[in-house]
Amino acid sequence: MTDLITRDMGISDVIQKHPELVPVFIQHGLGCIGCAMANFESIEQGAGAHGMDIDALMKDLNEAAASTNSNE
Repeated sequence: MTDLITRDMGISDVIQKHPELVPVFIQHGLGCIGCAMANFESIEQGAGAHGMDIDALMKDLNEAAASTNSNE
């Protein structure tokens, strides 16, 4: 399966295209979805700044995105 969401994507870009993923970001501790840095940081940069497990975040984001796409 090809990932729908990649670590180099901008946080704001992902949220705009997939607002249903906001709870996944929050669950992983990235609660500043609306902060100014979200407009400039990639998922990997944001996760690194917050000391998050990027692999676990990416897995959960892609599972949620795939689930949403299969329901459409």
